[in-house]
This record gives sequence, C-alpha cells and structure tokens, in this order.
Amino acid sequence: MLDSNVLNNFSETYPILAQVNSPTDLRDLDENQLPALADELRAFLLQSLSKTGGHLASGLGSVEITIALHYLFDTPTDRLIWDVGHQCYPHKILTGRREQMATLRQHGGLSGFPKITESEYDHFGAGHSSTSISAALGMAIAAKAQGVERNTIAIIGDGGMTAGMAYEALNHGGAIDNNLLVILNDNEMSISPNVGAMSKYLSRLWSGRFYSSLREGSKKVLKRLPSAWELAKRAEEHVKGMVLPGTLFEELGFSYFGPIDGHNLNDLMLLIRNLQKLSGPRMLHIVTRKGKGYAPAEEDACKFHGVGPFDPETGNVKSSSKPGMQSYTDIFSDWLLAKARQDKKLHVITPAMREGSGLVKFSEELPQRYHDVGIAEQHSVTLAAGMAKEGLKPVVAIYSTFLQRAYDQFIHDVAVQNLDVTFAIDRAGIVGADGATHTGNFDIAYARCIPGVIMMAPAHGQDMFELLNTAYHYPGPALVRYPRDSVLQPESVNMDKTVEIGTALQVRKGKTAAILVFGSLFNIAENIAQELDLSLVNMRFIKPLDEAMIRKMVASHECLITLEDASIVAGAGTAVLEFLNRENLQIPVLRLGLSDDFPTQGNREQVLEDYQLGPKTLLNSIKKYMENLT
Repeated sequence: MLDSNVLNNFSETYPILAQVNSPTDLRDLDENQLPALADELRAFLLQSLSKTGGHLASGLGSVEITIALHYLFDTPTDRLIWDVGHQCYPHKILTGRREQMATLRQHGGLSGFPKITESEYDHFGAGHSSTSISAALGMAIAAKAQGVERNTIAIIGDGGMTAGMAYEALNHGGAIDNNLLVILNDNEMSISPNVGAMSKYLSRLWSGRFYSSLREGSKKVLKRLPSAWELAKRAEEHVKGMVLPGTLFEELGFSYFGPIDGHNLNDLMLLIRNLQKLSGPRMLHIVTRKGKGYAPAEEDACKFHGVGPFDPETGNVKSSSKPGMQSYTDIFSDWLLAKARQDKKLHVITPAMREGSGLVKFSEELPQRYHDVGIAEQHSVTLAAGMAKEGLKPVVAIYSTFLQRAYDQFIHDVAVQNLDVTFAIDRAGIVGADGATHTGNFDIAYARCIPGVIMMAPAHGQDMFELLNTAYHYPGPALVRYPRDSVLQPESVNMDKTVEIGTALQVRKGKTAAILVFGSLFNIAENIAQELDLSLVNMRFIKPLDEAMIRKMVASHECLITLEDASIVAGAGTAVLEFLNRENLQIPVLRLGLSDDFPTQGNREQVLEDYQLGPKTLLNSIKKYMENLT
C-alpha cells in the first residue's frame, strides 16, 4: 500500500481518480465529473507508463469508452471482454489495480494483458488478437442457457477486425438471438464533420425507442405482405448504407450503430444507454485516436504502441542498446534487404508485424514485394504457399507465438506439398514482459514432428546470417528461430555462404561432459564450459540433428547436456534422447530448457533465472548434476 504522504500527493494531483478504487466508486460519481476523470486517468496513465513502459497509445485512446462501460454496466456481473488487451490499462486502473501499475509487465507484477487470475473484472485472458467476440458470444450463450440475466460486451479494435476469426464469430452471433454487444473501437478512421454529425444524429435516432418500436412493429405487419416487406427492407438498407458503413454487419445479423466520436463521453453515454434498452446482437462503432491527449503518441502511434520507459516531457524513449551489439531482428532485417536486392523472386509476408519483425526498411525500399496481410496468420502462410507454388521465394516473418495460429496451414498447405517457404520465427523462447501469451516456447515441439521440414537456431549474429542463407536456399519448408535479444554483430557478411544441412560445430574440447547448445543460450554455455572445462557444441540444426556429432560426443564423454530456450517437452533435448534410444547408445543426459508450464513475465534475464537457465543458476544445475554422477 502507498504511505500517507504519497496518498496525499496523489489526491492533490488526481482528486477525482483518487476516489475511484472500484467501478462501484466510479458509479457513485456525478456524471458531470466523468470528463475531468478522463483527463486525470489519461495523465496518470502517461506518468505511470513513462516509468514502466507498455502499450501506451492504445490505452490513451480507450479512456472514455472504459469509463462509460464501467459506469453504465454492472461490472463484474456484466462481462467486459477486451480484445488483445493493449487497450485494457484504463480498465485495470479503474478496477482496483491503480497502485500496482508501477509493477506493470515486471517480474511478479501486473500483467500487461487481461488475466483471469489477477482480477474478478478480467473475465477472459487475452494476448493474441481477435478472440473477444468468440469468447463473449460463448459467455452470452452460457448466461442464456443457465437463465442468468447479464450483459456481455466485447471490445475489439479495427486491427482485430482484420482476422477471420472475428468474422466467424460475427457470422455465428448474428444468426442466434443472444444479448451480445460488440464495440468496434476504430482508431484509424477519422470522421469528417458533416458525415460525423449526420451519423451521430441517425445513430441516436436508430437506437432510440421510437425507431426500434417502429421497426419491430413494421416487421410484424409487413411480413404478412412479402412484396411490401422486401421493399421496406431494401429501402432501409439503402438509406443506412448511404450514410453509415454498417451494411456488412447488418447483413451478418447485427444491429449497427455509429460511427460516433469515442472521446465524446456525453454522446457515448447517451448511445450506450439506448443500446442497453435493446436486445439481441448489436454493434456500436466508435472512432478514437491512438495516443489521445499526448502529442508525441498522437503523431507517432506506432512508436508508442508498445514502448519502453520514456521521458514524458519529450517523448524520447530511453535506449537500452549496447555498443557492438545488434538485435537478432535487426540482423534479419539487414539480411532480408540484402537478399532481396540479390534475388528479385524474394517476397516477404507479415501478419501485421512490420515494425516488430524489422520490415520497415524493406517495405519502404521494395513495397511491391512487401505484403502485410493484417492480423491473419493463417492467410499469411497459405499465401506464401501459393507464391512458392508459382515460383516466387516467399519469406514469412512471424513471431513464434503467432505461428501457432497457422499450424494447420503450415502442415497442410506448405509441408505436405513440400513448398519452398522460409519462416523467420522471431520472439522464439523467452520474450520477457509480455509473459505467457507471447512466449515462443512451443515452436520446436510443434515443428520438428512435421516431415520434410528443417529447423535451425542460430547461436550468434554470424550464425544468423549463414543459417538464414541456408534456409532460403533449401528447396522446401525451412525455419530459423531466434529470440528477442541482442548479440554481437556479425563479423563478416557473405550473402552466398550457407551451412551444410544438419551439421553442428564443436567450438570447445573439454572433459567429462559435452554441452549441446541449440540457439541463443550459447553465450551463457560458453562461459560455463570454460569454467568447468567441458566440451561445447553449437548444434545449429534442431532438425535434422547432426547424428555424427552426437555419436562423437557419446564416444568421448561421460554425459551429455542439452540446452535450449524452449520447452523441454518434445523439444531439441527430446530429439537427442530419441536418437540415442533408436541407436541404443547408452549415456546419461541432462536436458535443460523451459519446464512444463507457462513462463512468467519479467525481463529476459529474470525469467531465465526462474527456469535455472541464467548464468548462475545454469552453472549450479550443471555442477550438481555432474557431482551426482560420480
């Protein structure tokens, strides 16, 4: 808890926000106080995230809708389902977690996403996009089946509406009579004054009792006269389609209202009150501005989408880069552009991860060969398959955790047909502050079981270049997995140098044990191998394994130690065990990696220590194991 001096200072700076420790407190406020509360909430969010970092721009844009929903609905009885979770920080602040915001996305602190174990107000966990409507519809069906009277509201951004899953849910939700409200938070579209004024007027009219009664009454009468009913429907759709972009949603069975200014609390409250009087599937389209109220974030919402600690006065982000070091993502970015200049068949595909995957320079220099498909991972993979079938050389730049969403397409559309697609799998292994939903600890397990696929894990920057070349020139599905981390920059750049498929590299000859390292923990293992005088092998390939190298290590050592930044269940260490068992090679093996649970959040170093994979804990684990062998 905060001490009395801090509380007094907080109350002076944020006099209204200081009164709100729960939605119940919020609903005790006079409605006229809400605009001032929005200003305070926005100011507090800015100051808080300037210290911790996080998803700032989305949170600044969702302040008013968050206040309106908690003020007008009986949360937590009524369900609010936030899509992705980037916009949920104001929700966390208003639901009793204000004092914990200083721990946001930190080790042992608040999650950066909704989390059902964190609060009774977080009704569904999120991290991946476009799940909110499906989850909310399921909850609405459950409420109806159990005879429970409650409201269910899904809040989804326009980015989330680029995914097919959202439309699958809308298609289902519009076909059944359940009490579901979907709020489309559109933060890319701007409303011109004349269209906005007309839209506001018609939205108020169509959500009011008079129009609803008139429409329902007309249905009862006109349905008895089929020709008149069809004419009336066409007339209504024609008028609404001229002034509102809601025809699609109406065709899917949703009553559509909007677009309205999502930062105008008075209009929001009025329209939501009207919508509360209606039933069935409804969609409210609000238009907001990412970064609202903070000029640097309004001007560059992408920069402030997910940001580290920054100076709130200038907007300058505090740099964490080290001299001579380069992120794996930046190395991939440099390789990709150099390779594309060399080969005109190279096209790159990303599911809405241009900045995160290091594709900004490529998109600017070679826009005709850059394909951002939106939040549509399944489509991105099958799109690549189609390109490869017709002779192009597609590279899919995707996060490990997001490739999970396209697993069937990966198998069915790429691997079964043995198509030449390169997968650059970023954020493999521990990702840090985003926690379990974004940790890429399953890709080895789910990819190595697929026939015809090769999979590589670079140990350093030089490896990264050479293995990317190898993947690109392999005439089938090839994956290179790499973490969100920095390494020494490549010593030399040779765009034609490849590595022989399935070959490892012994980098140190020692005694007793051999450490077989798969990927980014190599630098930690290198120091331990020197200290304990152990052999060290950079395995490079997860599939196919360098079986000759493993035989050599078995023949000359008392035990093997496998090390990977991934789940040890069905991981690279398991692949080594399978080979030893198949060949009847008897040797003790210590498998080290991520244990069979979902990793916690925290910076990469902290989480590695949690899993006994940091410099000190890994050293102790290996020492203890070797002592027990003697």
